[in-house]
Amino acid sequence: MQQQDTHSKTIGYLLWIFGFLGAHRFYYGKPVTGTIWFLTFGLLFVGWIIDLFLIPSMDKEADLRFTAGETDYTVSWILLTFLGVFGVHRMYMGKWITGIIYLCTGGLFLIGVLYDFWTLNTQITLKNSERS
Repeated sequence: MQQQDTHSKTIGYLLWIFGFLGAHRFYYGKPVTGTIWFLTFGLLFVGWIIDLFLIPSMDKEADLRFTAGETDYTVSWILLTFLGVFGVHRMYMGKWITGIIYLCTGGLFLIGVLYDFWTLNTQITLKNSERS
């Protein structure tokens, strides 16, 4: 059985640049430590520097944990990160009603965007599993 590449190391390293805010940890499905990194500036930058070396293992773990399919994780994460308040990532996943709600409410007053940072990988896995 061939392992599918659900997450990109390149995107992981690009998000690592902003990793002191936890972006790469959210991307790799680690919302608890992503939140800790966000609140502590990457454990006062020490954890952020250590993560430079941990990204390959986080990428491999994410590839094993999440289901590949029609909805691409990398595209979804880029849309969430840069256009989340407009709901574009939700529209990409076919969730048009909530996408329009996000568009009209600034990502449901940013609470919805935070929710999606915590759950986007799971949402995509469920969507990709339904189509299998």
